Order: sequence, then C-alpha cells, then structure tokens
Amino acid sequence: MASLLELKEIFRSADAVCFDVDSTVIREEGIDELAKSCGVGDAVAEMTRRAMGGSVTFKAALTARLGLIRPSYEQVQKLISDNPPELTPGIRELVSRLHQRGVQVFLISGGFQSIVEHVALQLNIPTANVFANRLKFYFNGEYAGFDETQLTSESGGKGKVIAHLKEQFHFKKVVMIGDGATDMEACPPADCFIGFGGNVIRKQVKEKAKWYITHFDELLKELEER
Repeated sequence: MASLLELKEIFRSADAVCFDVDSTVIREEGIDELAKSCGVGDAVAEMTRRAMGGSVTFKAALTARLGLIRPSYEQVQKLISDNPPELTPGIRELVSRLHQRGVQVFLISGGFQSIVEHVALQLNIPTANVFANRLKFYFNGEYAGFDETQLTSESGGKGKVIAHLKEQFHFKKVVMIGDGATDMEACPPADCFIGFGGNVIRKQVKEKAKWYITHFDELLKELEER
C-alpha cells in the first residue's frame, strides 16, 4: 500500500486526473437538484444517501430515483438555465494549473451528461473527456429512461472508465478525486485516490482514504512545491 508521501508524488507526476462531479467539482448533487425542481426532492435525497453509503447497487439506485423523478427534456434544460451548478471554490484554479502542466483532466460522474457537459464547459474541459449517464427522451420530450450501456450507470463504473482510459491513452499514473464510495472504489485501477470533503463528508471515505482534503487549495500547494 502506498504511503501518503508516495500518493503525493503520484499526484504531482500524474498524466491524468479524474474528478467526480456532484459534491466534488460542484457543490450540489445534480440528481437531487433535478428531483427538487420536479417536486420529489425529499424522497430522492434519501435514496441518494443510501446509494452513497454503498448499501444498494448504483444502477438499482439510479433506476429507482429516476423512476420517481421522470424528468422531461424541458425540465432538465430549465434546471441548467435557472439553477446552474455552482462550482466548488478552488476547482477552476486547480484544473487550469493541471492543464498548464499538460495533465489530461476528466470528469467521471454518475450524474447526467447534459449537466456535466455544462460544468466541463466552464472549466475548459473538452466534452470528449466527460463520462456520465445519458438520459433518454421520447420525441415529445417525455422521460424514456437512461442509457444502460454507459459504464457510469453501474456499480464499479468509474473504475471501468479509468481502466478504459489507461488502455486507450497508455496513461502511467491516473489520480481519482471524489467524495463518495464509488470514487474510492475506482482505485485501483486508479493509481491514487484523494478523498474530498469540501462540500459533504462521507464517514466511510474520510476513515478509509489515506489522503483526505477539504479544499482544492491543498492540491494547488502540492503542485507548487515541485
């Protein structure tokens, strides 16, 4: 098992850094915000808490939550325009610094492609570097389910995305940063996991992560030391 010093060295020399999105890159949980705007906020928030604790499979939790919300195309677009995701303090500077160093930055999310792409745009991350779940709609805009072929729709999906990236781009060192159990489980194949508690603290992650931060400034400082 790598020591904290070794993890810091992996981060400083990484050729790819992957971020979770909800409660990491942005302050809120996208699915909870969508549920609130569709009038089923409390019921879905409870399901999200259970999913984050790792007590149900991710796909089962996603299916159940979306079955309650049943968001239309118009409702998703309205959420993005009326209540855009709020970036976590420090993330813009960190991503910019990683880009300056020639590091590839990816967003790997159990959330929704349309919302995550909006976030990627603000951070100058190409949409090709976004891995998230795709909602499906009927021709009249009504909810028609989600694309179950996406790697991110299942438990262990984030790890599968990282394995795919390593195979495709031959990355030597990949870092995963996130707040939840699904992020921690992506290491391995990620070479380093950094737990993030700046928006919400998940007890399980805080206790098990060797490297746990509460502000992205901590990672910026690591990069400046080299």
